[in-house]
Amino acid sequence: MQNDNTRNTILFVVSAIIVLVVYQFLVIEPAARRQQAAAAQAAADAPVAPGTNPVGRDPALPSSPAQLADRATVVARTARTPVATPSLTGSIALRGARIDDLFLNNYKVSVDPGADPVELLRPEGAEFAWFAEFGWTGANLTGLPTPDTRWTLVEGATLTPETPVTLRYANGQGLTFTRQIAVDDRYMFTITDTVANTGAGAVTLAPYGSVQRQGVPSDLGKNQIVHEGAVGWLGEELRLVKYNKWAKEGGPEVNSTGGWLGITDKYWLAALIPQQDEQLKGEFRVTRAGPVEIFEANYVGQPRTIPAGRQITETTRFFAGAKTVPVLKAYETNLDIPRLDAAVDWGNFWFLTRPLFSFLHFIYQHIGNVGLAILALTVVVKLVFFPLANKSYESLTKMKKVQPQIEELRKKYKDDPAKQQQELLGLYKTEKINPLTGCLPMLLQIPVFYALYKVLTVTIEMRHAPFYGWIQDLSSRDPTTIFNLFGVIPWDPGAAPLIGGFLNGPLHLGVLPLLYGFTMWLTTAMNPPATDPIQQRIFQLMPIMFTFIMAPFAAGLLIYWTWNNVLTIGQQYIIMRKFQVDNPIDSLIARFKTKKVPE
Repeated sequence: MQNDNTRNTILFVVSAIIVLVVYQFLVIEPAARRQQAAAAQAAADAPVAPGTNPVGRDPALPSSPAQLADRATVVARTARTPVATPSLTGSIALRGARIDDLFLNNYKVSVDPGADPVELLRPEGAEFAWFAEFGWTGANLTGLPTPDTRWTLVEGATLTPETPVTLRYANGQGLTFTRQIAVDDRYMFTITDTVANTGAGAVTLAPYGSVQRQGVPSDLGKNQIVHEGAVGWLGEELRLVKYNKWAKEGGPEVNSTGGWLGITDKYWLAALIPQQDEQLKGEFRVTRAGPVEIFEANYVGQPRTIPAGRQITETTRFFAGAKTVPVLKAYETNLDIPRLDAAVDWGNFWFLTRPLFSFLHFIYQHIGNVGLAILALTVVVKLVFFPLANKSYESLTKMKKVQPQIEELRKKYKDDPAKQQQELLGLYKTEKINPLTGCLPMLLQIPVFYALYKVLTVTIEMRHAPFYGWIQDLSSRDPTTIFNLFGVIPWDPGAAPLIGGFLNGPLHLGVLPLLYGFTMWLTTAMNPPATDPIQQRIFQLMPIMFTFIMAPFAAGLLIYWTWNNVLTIGQQYIIMRKFQVDNPIDSLIARFKTKKVPE
């Protein structure tokens, strides 16, 4: 009963997927929300207890919620030097010499024409502050720059790719700190720190860098597919700690030569890049200050002694921007930064997602539309699997053709399973049918499906990428819904009282999910029916179930899978016509013709 075994295997896989999805939504996510709420309450009740940092200082503690101000107010509190590049707009605070105010010029918060640019960094004192600072630490030394130090702008006015700025601070105890900040036309800052010792004795200092995030918005860190939190390449290894785990367990301390570390969101990255010959200790730590969790990625370099009358210079780079793969790869090559593109969450199947993205991006560069590139990619995948798929569909077609004979054998030997199995195997051998080949193309395409899902989810190149018509963002779900006739009725179902969350959530069905469901039904109808009535009913319901399951997925993914189904239907149709087997397309055409009114 190989056919039954095959169907049972498919049924088991489908059932397992459905159970996992339901368990994720009904059990795991509610439990995670309860744990997060309990952790937040415990943090709110706990006293401020900053830990000890390897750089010998504690992180800046955030303002209490009562003292928080809006972003513009906080920016205006201190003198600043503007930042103006083709990719970035913002400013650098002269207090603390922090890079803490940046917007991304080329990315908007939504697809609306008048949408604001994406905010990347924001200063301390505003909610969810995110900033970078650099400096020096030393044992038993006073007068070193702190977050409250007032630096003086001594050269330059606006930081641009052509005009760096220079800041200076003299501590009055024989040490003068000079900081030159340069930036390129993308996302890389270069911080050159010089310390001149004009005192009577030698001093020993160690450089450090720190990226802090003082609390994170509630919508971050919940996506199980995308990594958000600590990220770095230290000790020749990729280091990843999600926000939830980071808050509960802290992060690792790693001794490394060179490398980089920082904090990442789905599409954005703020990362420290020390000199690649620097012996350093990197750390990801979390400090609780009342209700706020301070997430920090920092490093400290090796101490160095500055004799009287001498000076030393340290150069650190800071990446602050979008995780654009070609840009990250260019920095890897040009600046010799190891594995910077690993900041993109390629996942455990990176050996599929990386080449798939590269190929998709290659097609896009020649076609100019990501949606068309996905369609072209689908054709290429179908061509790669064509020989195997053709044999599979021929086997399915032959099985459908001999279905009446199979039913006769089942009825004839219903009381003798062994004989029934023997006769079925004999029939398969005579007709040259291998039932096991039926599901192979589907199984082989699952990794491609997952890899494309990952690519559409994590790569910035797919964000807000338009297709045609109503699809203006291939990385998000189909915005249309059946409940307002796909936009014909000027009504937002999500605004409906009581049921709006369901209409705009689990019941949200757009044009693409319905097209996908129809093509899935058609491919299922072309396959030989299951012999068991219960299995038949389940296979009939599968297109409906998967229509709802797939509806929240990215539009680009639905375009891929629907187009893949269309190509499969065409291939199966040609084979079924070749073997003169009834198929649902011809049946639909015949019904349409019989219903036409005679002239």
